[in-house]
Amino acid sequence: MTQATPLEDYGLIGNLHTVALVSKAGSLDYLPFTRFDSPTIFAALLDVEKGGSWLLQPVGEAVRSKQLYLPDTGILLTRFFTDDGIAELTDFMPVKRHEQNCAVVRILRVVKGTMEFQMRCAPRFDYARTAHEVQAQDDGSLLFRSTGPDGFQFRLLGNQPFAAEQDDAAGSWTLQAGDTAGFVIEATPIEDPTFIARDLAHYTQAAFHDTLSFWREWVESSTYTGRWRETVLRSAITLKLLTSLQHGSTVAAATFSLPECVGGNRNWDYRYTWIRDAAFTMYAFLRLGFTEESKSFLRWIMERLEGLERAEDLQLMYAVDGTSDLPEKELTHLEGYRGSRPVRIGNGAAQQFQLDIYGELLDTIYLYNKYGGAITYDFWQHVCRLVDFVTQNWQRPDHGIWEVRDEERQFLSGKMMCWVALDRAIRIARDRSFPAPLVEWIRTRDEIYEEVYTHYWSEKKQAFVQYKGGHVLDATVLLLPLIRMFSPAEPRWQATMRTIEQELALDSLMFRYHAKDGATDGLAGEEGTFTMCSFWYIENLSRGGELDKARLLFEKLLGFASPLGLYSEQIGPQGEQIGNYPQAFTHLALISAAFQLNRDLDARHNGQHGGHQFV
Repeated sequence: MTQATPLEDYGLIGNLHTVALVSKAGSLDYLPFTRFDSPTIFAALLDVEKGGSWLLQPVGEAVRSKQLYLPDTGILLTRFFTDDGIAELTDFMPVKRHEQNCAVVRILRVVKGTMEFQMRCAPRFDYARTAHEVQAQDDGSLLFRSTGPDGFQFRLLGNQPFAAEQDDAAGSWTLQAGDTAGFVIEATPIEDPTFIARDLAHYTQAAFHDTLSFWREWVESSTYTGRWRETVLRSAITLKLLTSLQHGSTVAAATFSLPECVGGNRNWDYRYTWIRDAAFTMYAFLRLGFTEESKSFLRWIMERLEGLERAEDLQLMYAVDGTSDLPEKELTHLEGYRGSRPVRIGNGAAQQFQLDIYGELLDTIYLYNKYGGAITYDFWQHVCRLVDFVTQNWQRPDHGIWEVRDEERQFLSGKMMCWVALDRAIRIARDRSFPAPLVEWIRTRDEIYEEVYTHYWSEKKQAFVQYKGGHVLDATVLLLPLIRMFSPAEPRWQATMRTIEQELALDSLMFRYHAKDGATDGLAGEEGTFTMCSFWYIENLSRGGELDKARLLFEKLLGFASPLGLYSEQIGPQGEQIGNYPQAFTHLALISAAFQLNRDLDARHNGQHGGHQFV
């Protein structure tokens, strides 16, 4: 088995329709083309030998490399250093309103000396399941066409000589200081009258400057000026890269089937829009002053709500275009990242019942109504259907925020988010004077509060627990003060924090729960610490007034990011990134913690009380 590249050695690029991962060795090892959840044409990330890749790098073993982003952009720069020279590889995807002309641009420039380079474009269509053919074109490009029923095709352009070698394209050249090599792969739709083929100069010049301007103008629209601004905005750019420009929805992560434990089988497809994750993402965007993203997401949600016959038909996840059928399949021909099988596409959890999604969605609608723009009465009527459903069903068991696959339980996560759904709906109704059965909503909200306070408290654990009647501690409880259900000064909450620190915290890292003790997913193997839970913990410390401790742990946690500032879902036992990468939830939790901690530090500096909330 060929050694897989560590996740932290990959940079993310994208065009707001799909994303690619480029290693610091210059290999593009992951690309679903042309949408986030499209079949891959490069997937060496999941099988080095079979998955396919696009390599562009200096020849020889004595090559050092380093990656960085051009500041305030999604444009990736990889620097190569040899004894004979220095070169820079620029990778980006031009941002387009629609999927047509989906392209990846690679520009190689020698800065110093003389260097020999090699290029091999080795696509493997349809998750490496379908053969393809290569045809030389009159303009010197090569056309790669799948022989499968979809007939998907793309062309490879370049200004250095290359030729077809069996199913691949390959070339090698010696370049001197000042020389430039440019290459592009461009999707070429078979039947699309709007498609216009572009030449290489367009992509390496005009498209580069357009992409640079797009990112810098977007970042400049942020209202955030606090501490850790570069880190916060890098997380915001990552969230933007995971958000569909066409549909307004955000995928949970860039990748599929990266393991939560190397060699284990907790390998899921995260290239879909979870109501929960997307709602929290809009919260992060709003905090930073990016209101257009929340407007687009609300339009996407409105389309989902208008298509529902019943409120309970709201799924916890959808494809980016709102498609609800996400059948889960195993790709048995791929060995998986570092041998972690099975490799799964699709996600069977889409059909689970999860109560918490109603609260997260209502919280986003509330925040948008307050900070982004007023919702309409027509939209409010759809909201009322959701709230009425929560009123009637909040006592139902569900699969919980962690999507356990064994049995439904009375999870705390579902109950506290039902409280949020009612609380935020009540606030919107009062603020906008919308018609609503407020007496019933208030009564139910208060019943849920009493239920959580009384029946989810474990005297033995001195903490609120994962599910009713249990004694398992779950980091989800960290949301209780963050959603304003409990005050940080509440004695039972303070006891819970002490228990969390004893059982789940590992300095700045946090386990979500101990799998052998909590509700299980029916799968074997351990997992790492959940980075978003670590940021939740730090935000709670800040809200509780422990600012020095919160700041120290926050800055230590930043040290676990990849060299490019990216985070996967979890941190492994050797401090490595594990799970799907990069993950939206982790980056939005970073933004939330930084925002709160910065505000509380400012308040202390100005002699004010901290702990204010963005609600």
